[in-house]
Amino acid sequence: MDSTARDDELAELGPPILQGLGQVVPQVDPPPELRQRVLNAASSRPRAAVAPARPVAWWLATAASLALAVGLTVYTGQLRVRISGLEIELRETRARADASQQQVADAQRVAAGAQTALVVLTAPDVARVDLAGQPVSPNASARAFWSRSRGMVFNASNLPPLPAGRTYQLWVVTAQAPISAGLLTPDANGSVSDFFSTPPDIPQPVAMAVTIEPSGGMPAPTGDRYLIGTL
Repeated sequence: MDSTARDDELAELGPPILQGLGQVVPQVDPPPELRQRVLNAASSRPRAAVAPARPVAWWLATAASLALAVGLTVYTGQLRVRISGLEIELRETRARADASQQQVADAQRVAAGAQTALVVLTAPDVARVDLAGQPVSPNASARAFWSRSRGMVFNASNLPPLPAGRTYQLWVVTAQAPISAGLLTPDANGSVSDFFSTPPDIPQPVAMAVTIEPSGGMPAPTGDRYLIGTL
């Protein structure tokens, strides 16, 4: 038998022989230690480092955060400008309100003064006294309306400016002695308009006068006479 015929015969006999060998050899399970050693060896093998890839969502979140930060900055700036404008408007409104309140208070004082003057001027016992300027104040003049029961209204103009620490004082001159009616505070033009309450039991006046005295006034005249008028 040549070699070719032998090879063909072996090829035909191979599968049956291998199958028979598999049935002849008994099945043996591997020990558990073998399985654990294989798993440990596999887990101990170094793994290739893989660079983490940043997902697209991360970039979108970052861009959204930046856009939000820019928007908040712009909005905050706008709010600050608006708040500053509102604060200015509030201050202006308060100033106008204060000015209005001051105007109302001034009007009330003027009305009260006018009402008081009217009460004195319409008194049945009212007496008018014209006061003339003296050598130290030749351009000054004044007029008083006095009522024993209702008081006195006094108006003066062109009084000279007061030196520091000095004041004008109005006197009701009686036959017994001068009696202080009160202090005068002229404005920048030297004018003053005021009401004075005089005692109802005051002796009959014979004159009225204005003198310059130390600040706070004096119990009796000591300074120069600036205005004098007789009843």
